[in-house]
Amino acid sequence: MVTLQRWAARATLALTFAFAPMIAAAQTLVRDAEIEYALQQVAQPILQAAGLPSSTRIFVILDSSLNAFVVDNKSIFFHSGLLLKLDTPAKVQAVIAHEAAHIANGHISRRRSNIGAASTAAQLGLLLAAAAAAAGGSGDAAAGLAIGAGSAAQRALFAHTRAEEASADQAALRYMRQAGVDPKAMVDVLDIFRGQEALSRGRQDPYAVTHPLTRDRLRAVEAFAAGTTGDVQTNPTTAYWYARAVGKLSAFTRAPSWSLRRVRNDAGEIATMRRAVAYHRKPDTSRALETIDRVIGMRPNDPFYHELKGQILLESRRVDAAIASYRRAIELRPHEPLILRGLGRALLGADTASSNAQALQVLTEARGRDAFDPGLLRDLALAHARAGQNGLASVATAERYAILRRFKDAATHAQRAAGLLPQGSSGWLRAQDVLSAAKQAGVANK
Repeated sequence: MVTLQRWAARATLALTFAFAPMIAAAQTLVRDAEIEYALQQVAQPILQAAGLPSSTRIFVILDSSLNAFVVDNKSIFFHSGLLLKLDTPAKVQAVIAHEAAHIANGHISRRRSNIGAASTAAQLGLLLAAAAAAAGGSGDAAAGLAIGAGSAAQRALFAHTRAEEASADQAALRYMRQAGVDPKAMVDVLDIFRGQEALSRGRQDPYAVTHPLTRDRLRAVEAFAAGTTGDVQTNPTTAYWYARAVGKLSAFTRAPSWSLRRVRNDAGEIATMRRAVAYHRKPDTSRALETIDRVIGMRPNDPFYHELKGQILLESRRVDAAIASYRRAIELRPHEPLILRGLGRALLGADTASSNAQALQVLTEARGRDAFDPGLLRDLALAHARAGQNGLASVATAERYAILRRFKDAATHAQRAAGLLPQGSSGWLRAQDVLSAAKQAGVANK
């Protein structure tokens, strides 16, 4: 279920809330189970070659500029503009390899002291965003720092040195060769940014600002690629998941007419999926459902296609049918938090005593696996309220406002929660975390 949202989550509650962005400075994160899974499949051979855990997450930020970056050891961020610009899976893997090298070479860890030296989040414009990697289903969130756009301080903080860039290039090229990815794709990526350093700072893409490109660096990459012998074949699995990720992202972020023109004469699986999304966004519900059913007929046991059908149905106010589609998706991919969230929202839409009780159970599980998603917290608060659990509803609402940096509202709801919940209970402690974050943000407790 593609959602575009102002989003952040926690390393610890108080730290995350304290560093959450001003709304205007926040990045819009694309949350979609299929896109995130697909990018994991594309990244996996590179991550393995780099010696990084498979739990390293790839996230997409809705931004038309060309950029990618890492800010912790668990997460790699792509701007949607760059992902859609890279027209082969090997080019995407080249960027992933370069960013993975920054992690493996310890470039991020050396910047922690710089972050600690900042006096306020506002001075740096930092967005503390969770990788939300629930390792082993434990629900423990791994945290990352995603940059807000346009700040000179942010760019200075996260800009890599030329020495680091050269080091990351060489490591990335080794990872690509080990993973069976053509190193020439790295040359192709650098060619996109060739000449950027001749432009004024304001006209450069963010990637060129934070990843300085020099002639020596480009020559070194070209020499390595030229020295690679033997044919390199694109892995069919990688190509397939790359096409699904980029196809779905473009279908949800570009005009429906654009998508329909691109897939007009293509009856293949991914083109048909893109067509279904385009019809849904027009909106033309009957054609969207007819088309997504055609896709499901091609891959009947694909959970993400059932989820997409659930989204189309729910957003078309066909709640009972949406619930059935989401349940089928969960059967095929149990415990996937983003699909659970969709099911929970559909159950709330049915608004019966039974469906509300089920929604509370489903959304509580989703929160435990992908904590501090503002949309999820909004739905969870509603589920708690319908169950008569007003204290927990206030906690969820307080956390949502804190993530969105509306600390005055967050403190109000946290104080209400603290007065309704038993002292020392988990909900009461969550309320205290919000109050602590609000205090750090300069909102006095009353």
